[in-house]
Amino acid sequence: MRYVKGIADRVLAAVALILLSPVLLVLSVWIMVTMGRPVFFVQERAGRDGVPFRMWKFRTMVNDAIGVGQRMGLTADPFGLVENDPRITPAGAFLRRTSLDELPQLFNVLLGHMSLVGPRPDVLPQVANYSPDDAKRLLVKPGITGWAQVNGRDNLTWPQRFELDRWYVRNWSVGLDLRILWLTVATLSRDEPPVLVDELNINRMQRVDSA
Repeated sequence: MRYVKGIADRVLAAVALILLSPVLLVLSVWIMVTMGRPVFFVQERAGRDGVPFRMWKFRTMVNDAIGVGQRMGLTADPFGLVENDPRITPAGAFLRRTSLDELPQLFNVLLGHMSLVGPRPDVLPQVANYSPDDAKRLLVKPGITGWAQVNGRDNLTWPQRFELDRWYVRNWSVGLDLRILWLTVATLSRDEPPVLVDELNINRMQRVDSA
């Protein structure tokens, strides 16, 4: 069944890219006009079994957002956001609220790096500090959407997300994937949730700095 899922992912991603190509073009031009280059945000993420791959998104923040956040002293979490984050552009705020910024990841699905449904791919510095339980979310391909995303998303702490991802890995089925896709579409018009301050990355960074 996993093999069938891989084929279905690529076929559906190809069809979606063809149908959404006008939307992708309009969004690319909009970003270029209002935010300048680059149009895409490309970052190394951990795929299945922790293998790195380059994940694509439409850019929603200023260039070098992590460095800007550190220089401004916005948050101790290098990967975190703050309320009314000044690094998010007006166009980026719309893209994030509607999840349109994730559309370029259809190319990652087409290339076999990702699945339509699975745990969201994490950045490599975080994966390097995973516990054995955390690493269970790496047993499957990461997804554009997932069980954690339809059960709280940014309202969840990282430990809660990891627990939901482990549940997904243990209970995966075609029916569950279809349910997640349906719930994803049903929540696309949601309001942006309040920023949740999560201490996990802060504690990890402190351990690394003190090592």
